[in-house]
Amino acid sequence: MKRFLQRLFRHFGLEVRQRNGTCLTHLGPNRDSLEGVLRQIREAGCYPATVIDIGAAMGMFTRTCHSVFPTSSYLLIEPLQEYLPSLRQVAKDIPRVRFELAVAAAGDGPTMLNVHQDLLGSSLYQETEEGSEVNGAPRQVQAIKLDQWVKTQGGIPPYLVKIDVQGAELDVLEGGQATLAEADVVLLEVSLFHFFQHGPVFHDVLDYMWARGFVPYDFLGHQYRPIDDALSQVDVVFVKENGRLRQIHSYATPEQRKQQNQQFRSTILSGLSK
Repeated sequence: MKRFLQRLFRHFGLEVRQRNGTCLTHLGPNRDSLEGVLRQIREAGCYPATVIDIGAAMGMFTRTCHSVFPTSSYLLIEPLQEYLPSLRQVAKDIPRVRFELAVAAAGDGPTMLNVHQDLLGSSLYQETEEGSEVNGAPRQVQAIKLDQWVKTQGGIPPYLVKIDVQGAELDVLEGGQATLAEADVVLLEVSLFHFFQHGPVFHDVLDYMWARGFVPYDFLGHQYRPIDDALSQVDVVFVKENGRLRQIHSYATPEQRKQQNQQFRSTILSGLSK
Protein backbone atom coordinates (compact mmCIF):
# COMPACT_ATOMS: atom_id res chain seq x y z
CA MET A 1 0.00 0.00 0.00
CA LYS A 2 2.74 2.44 0.97
CA ARG A 3 4.72 1.81 -2.24
CA PHE A 4 1.55 2.10 -4.33
CA LEU A 5 0.73 5.47 -2.82
CA GLN A 6 4.30 6.67 -3.29
CA ARG A 7 4.18 5.72 -6.98
CA LEU A 8 0.76 7.31 -7.33
CA PHE A 9 1.86 10.56 -5.72
CA ARG A 10 5.04 10.67 -7.84
CA HIS A 11 2.83 10.35 -10.94
CA PHE A 12 1.28 13.67 -9.97
CA GLY A 13 4.62 15.23 -9.15
CA LEU A 14 4.19 14.79 -5.40
CA GLU A 15 6.64 13.29 -2.94
CA VAL A 16 5.83 11.70 0.40
CA ARG A 17 8.37 12.41 3.11
CA GLN A 18 8.66 11.81 6.82
CA ARG A 19 8.30 15.05 8.74
CA ASN A 20 11.64 16.24 10.11
CA GLY A 21 13.12 12.83 9.35
CA THR A 22 10.89 11.13 11.93
CA CYS A 23 7.99 8.72 11.72
CA LEU A 24 4.77 10.31 12.98
CA THR A 25 1.86 8.31 14.41
CA HIS A 26 -0.79 8.95 17.06
CA LEU A 27 1.89 7.97 19.60
CA GLY A 28 3.91 10.99 18.52
CA PRO A 29 7.21 11.42 16.62
CA ASN A 30 9.97 8.84 16.37
CA ARG A 31 7.64 5.85 16.21
CA ASP A 32 10.45 3.97 14.40
CA SER A 33 12.96 4.56 17.21
CA LEU A 34 13.64 2.06 19.99
CA GLU A 35 11.63 4.15 22.43
CA GLY A 36 8.79 4.41 19.92
CA VAL A 37 8.72 0.65 19.38
CA LEU A 38 8.69 -0.04 23.11
CA ARG A 39 5.98 2.54 23.73
CA GLN A 40 3.77 0.94 21.09
CA ILE A 41 4.24 -2.45 22.76
CA ARG A 42 3.26 -0.94 26.10
CA GLU A 43 0.23 0.86 24.67
CA ALA A 44 -0.90 -2.41 23.05
CA GLY A 45 -1.15 -3.94 26.51
CA CYS A 46 2.16 -5.76 26.88
CA TYR A 47 4.21 -5.05 30.00
CA PRO A 48 7.11 -7.40 30.81
CA ALA A 49 7.77 -8.43 34.39
CA THR A 50 11.43 -9.00 33.50
CA VAL A 51 13.55 -7.51 30.73
CA ILE A 52 16.57 -9.59 29.69
CA ASP A 53 19.33 -7.62 27.94
CA ILE A 54 21.90 -9.93 26.34
CA GLY A 55 24.91 -8.18 24.88
CA ALA A 56 24.23 -5.27 27.20
CA ALA A 57 27.46 -3.34 26.43
CA MET A 58 27.08 0.05 28.16
CA GLY A 59 23.48 -0.66 29.13
CA MET A 60 21.87 1.86 26.79
CA PHE A 61 19.06 -0.51 25.80
CA THR A 62 18.24 -1.09 29.45
CA ARG A 63 18.19 2.65 30.13
CA THR A 64 15.79 3.29 27.24
CA CYS A 65 13.65 0.31 28.16
CA HIS A 66 13.43 1.44 31.77
CA SER A 67 12.05 4.80 30.64
CA VAL A 68 9.11 2.89 29.12
CA PHE A 69 8.84 0.00 31.61
CA PRO A 70 9.97 1.52 34.92
CA THR A 71 8.55 -1.22 37.17
CA SER A 72 10.15 -4.16 35.34
CA SER A 73 13.16 -6.05 36.66
CA TYR A 74 16.28 -6.11 34.49
CA LEU A 75 18.77 -8.93 33.93
CA LEU A 76 21.86 -8.04 31.88
CA ILE A 77 24.55 -10.28 30.39
CA GLU A 78 27.76 -8.85 28.91
CA PRO A 79 31.11 -10.66 28.45
CA LEU A 80 33.48 -7.70 28.12
CA GLN A 81 35.06 -6.40 31.30
CA GLU A 82 35.66 -3.06 29.56
CA TYR A 83 31.95 -2.32 30.09
CA LEU A 84 32.02 -3.10 33.80
CA PRO A 85 32.08 0.57 34.98
CA SER A 86 29.09 1.39 32.77
CA LEU A 87 27.15 -1.64 33.98
CA ARG A 88 27.83 -0.78 37.60
CA GLN A 89 26.51 2.71 36.96
CA VAL A 90 23.37 1.32 35.33
CA ALA A 91 22.80 -0.92 38.35
CA LYS A 92 23.25 2.13 40.58
CA ASP A 93 20.90 4.35 38.59
CA ILE A 94 18.10 1.85 37.97
CA PRO A 95 16.42 -0.28 40.64
CA ARG A 96 16.05 -4.05 40.19
CA VAL A 97 19.04 -4.38 37.84
CA ARG A 98 21.38 -7.36 38.04
CA PHE A 99 24.14 -8.18 35.59
CA GLU A 100 26.61 -10.95 34.85
CA LEU A 101 30.00 -10.72 33.12
CA ALA A 102 29.66 -13.72 30.83
CA VAL A 103 28.60 -14.74 27.35
CA ALA A 104 25.21 -16.37 26.88
CA ALA A 105 25.56 -19.44 24.68
CA ALA A 106 24.18 -22.89 23.88
CA GLY A 107 26.36 -24.44 26.60
CA ASP A 108 28.27 -23.37 29.67
CA GLY A 109 31.96 -23.32 30.53
CA PRO A 110 35.03 -21.49 29.19
CA THR A 111 34.82 -20.36 25.56
CA MET A 112 36.69 -18.07 23.17
CA LEU A 113 35.34 -14.66 22.24
CA ASN A 114 36.76 -12.63 19.34
CA VAL A 115 37.23 -9.19 20.88
CA HIS A 116 37.21 -6.46 18.24
CA GLN A 117 39.06 -3.18 18.48
CA ASP A 118 35.75 -1.31 18.54
CA LEU A 119 34.44 -3.69 21.23
CA LEU A 120 30.90 -3.48 19.81
CA GLY A 121 31.64 -5.99 17.04
CA SER A 122 33.00 -8.67 19.37
CA SER A 123 31.53 -12.08 18.63
CA LEU A 124 31.75 -15.81 19.23
CA TYR A 125 31.97 -16.06 15.44
CA GLN A 126 34.70 -14.93 13.12
CA GLU A 127 33.75 -12.68 10.23
CA THR A 128 34.01 -13.60 6.56
CA GLU A 129 35.76 -10.34 5.69
CA GLU A 130 39.32 -10.75 4.44
CA GLY A 131 42.34 -8.47 4.35
CA SER A 132 41.84 -6.79 7.71
CA GLU A 133 42.20 -7.43 11.41
CA VAL A 134 38.45 -7.33 11.85
CA ASN A 135 38.32 -10.37 14.14
CA GLY A 136 40.48 -8.71 16.77
CA ALA A 137 42.03 -10.86 19.47
CA PRO A 138 40.69 -14.07 21.04
CA ARG A 139 39.85 -13.92 24.73
CA GLN A 140 38.67 -16.68 27.02
CA VAL A 141 35.39 -15.85 28.72
CA GLN A 142 32.82 -17.76 30.72
CA ALA A 143 29.76 -19.03 28.85
CA ILE A 144 26.44 -19.57 30.60
CA LYS A 145 23.10 -20.98 29.49
CA LEU A 146 20.33 -18.42 29.58
CA ASP A 147 17.71 -20.71 31.12
CA GLN A 148 19.87 -21.70 34.05
CA TRP A 149 21.00 -18.14 34.73
CA VAL A 150 17.49 -16.65 34.55
CA LYS A 151 16.31 -19.29 36.99
CA THR A 152 19.09 -18.57 39.48
CA GLN A 153 18.37 -14.84 39.22
CA GLY A 154 14.69 -15.37 39.97
CA GLY A 155 13.45 -14.06 36.64
CA ILE A 156 9.67 -13.70 36.50
CA PRO A 157 7.76 -13.99 33.21
CA PRO A 158 6.48 -12.61 30.98
CA TYR A 159 9.84 -11.68 29.52
CA LEU A 160 11.02 -9.11 27.02
CA VAL A 161 14.29 -10.45 25.62
CA LYS A 162 16.78 -8.38 23.64
CA ILE A 163 19.77 -10.16 22.06
CA ASP A 164 22.52 -8.28 20.23
CA VAL A 165 25.55 -10.57 20.08
CA GLN A 166 26.91 -10.18 16.55
CA GLY A 167 25.70 -13.32 14.79
CA ALA A 168 25.34 -15.61 17.82
CA GLU A 169 21.71 -14.78 18.60
CA LEU A 170 20.46 -18.31 17.88
CA ASP A 171 23.22 -19.79 20.04
CA VAL A 172 21.85 -17.77 22.93
CA LEU A 173 18.33 -19.03 22.28
CA GLU A 174 19.52 -22.63 22.09
CA GLY A 175 20.48 -22.25 25.73
CA GLY A 176 17.27 -20.40 26.52
CA GLN A 177 14.36 -22.43 25.20
CA ALA A 178 12.38 -22.27 28.44
CA THR A 179 12.94 -18.52 28.66
CA LEU A 180 11.88 -18.10 25.04
CA ALA A 181 8.66 -20.01 25.67
CA GLU A 182 7.71 -17.52 28.38
CA ALA A 183 8.69 -14.40 26.42
CA ASP A 184 6.09 -12.06 24.95
CA VAL A 185 8.63 -10.04 22.97
CA VAL A 186 12.05 -10.96 21.54
CA LEU A 187 14.24 -8.36 19.86
CA LEU A 188 17.05 -9.79 17.72
CA GLU A 189 19.74 -8.16 15.61
CA VAL A 190 19.64 -9.92 12.24
CA SER A 191 22.12 -9.84 9.36
CA LEU A 192 21.09 -9.74 5.71
CA PHE A 193 24.49 -10.94 4.48
CA HIS A 194 26.83 -13.72 5.59
CA PHE A 195 29.07 -11.48 7.68
CA PHE A 196 29.86 -14.25 10.16
CA GLN A 197 31.27 -17.67 9.36
CA HIS A 198 28.47 -20.20 9.96
CA GLY A 199 26.29 -17.40 11.31
CA PRO A 200 22.56 -17.16 10.45
CA VAL A 201 21.06 -14.61 8.08
CA PHE A 202 17.58 -13.12 7.92
CA HIS A 203 15.63 -16.12 6.63
CA ASP A 204 17.43 -18.50 9.00
CA VAL A 205 16.35 -16.44 11.98
CA LEU A 206 12.77 -16.11 10.73
CA ASP A 207 12.54 -19.88 10.20
CA TYR A 208 13.96 -20.55 13.67
CA MET A 209 11.52 -18.21 15.38
CA TRP A 210 8.56 -19.37 13.27
CA ALA A 211 9.21 -22.96 14.36
CA ARG A 212 8.88 -21.76 17.96
CA GLY A 213 5.67 -19.82 17.46
CA PHE A 214 7.07 -16.33 16.88
CA VAL A 215 6.52 -13.96 13.94
CA PRO A 216 7.96 -10.52 13.03
CA TYR A 217 6.11 -7.61 14.61
CA ASP A 218 8.31 -4.57 14.09
CA PHE A 219 11.63 -3.40 12.63
CA LEU A 220 14.13 -0.78 13.75
CA GLY A 221 17.84 -0.01 13.89
CA HIS A 222 18.52 -0.26 10.16
CA GLN A 223 22.27 -0.39 9.48
CA TYR A 224 23.86 0.12 6.06
CA ARG A 225 27.24 -1.32 5.17
CA PRO A 226 29.86 1.19 3.96
CA ILE A 227 31.00 -0.92 1.01
CA ASP A 228 27.84 -0.14 -1.02
CA ASP A 229 25.25 1.33 1.38
CA ALA A 230 23.15 -1.84 1.22
CA LEU A 231 21.00 -2.68 4.22
CA SER A 232 23.26 -4.91 6.29
CA GLN A 233 21.58 -5.50 9.64
CA VAL A 234 18.24 -4.75 11.21
CA ASP A 235 16.69 -5.27 14.61
CA VAL A 236 13.59 -7.45 14.34
CA VAL A 237 10.93 -7.54 17.04
CA PHE A 238 9.31 -10.96 17.30
CA VAL A 239 6.10 -11.73 19.16
CA LYS A 240 4.04 -14.88 19.63
CA GLU A 241 1.93 -15.54 16.56
CA ASN A 242 -1.23 -15.90 18.62
CA GLY A 243 -0.16 -13.69 21.50
CA ARG A 244 -1.74 -10.59 22.97
CA LEU A 245 0.00 -8.27 20.49
CA ARG A 246 -1.63 -10.00 17.49
CA GLN A 247 -5.24 -10.15 18.62
CA ILE A 248 -6.28 -7.40 16.20
CA HIS A 249 -5.78 -8.02 12.48
CA SER A 250 -7.75 -5.05 11.16
CA TYR A 251 -5.86 -2.20 9.54
CA ALA A 252 -7.91 0.61 11.09
CA THR A 253 -11.17 1.44 12.83
CA PRO A 254 -14.04 2.64 10.59
CA GLU A 255 -13.44 6.18 11.82
CA GLN A 256 -9.70 6.00 11.11
CA ARG A 257 -10.34 4.53 7.67
CA LYS A 258 -12.78 7.32 6.85
CA GLN A 259 -10.31 9.98 7.95
CA GLN A 260 -7.47 8.36 6.00
CA ASN A 261 -9.60 8.07 2.86
CA GLN A 262 -10.46 11.76 3.11
CA GLN A 263 -6.80 12.69 3.52
CA PHE A 264 -5.69 10.52 0.59
CA ARG A 265 -8.48 11.81 -1.63
CA SER A 266 -7.66 15.41 -0.76
CA THR A 267 -3.97 14.85 -1.54
CA ILE A 268 -4.71 13.15 -4.85
CA LEU A 269 -7.22 15.76 -5.98
CA SER A 270 -4.89 18.60 -5.05
CA GLY A 271 -2.25 16.96 -7.23
CA LEU A 272 -4.66 16.65 -10.14
CA SER A 273 -5.55 20.32 -9.93
CA LYS A 274 -1.93 21.44 -10.39
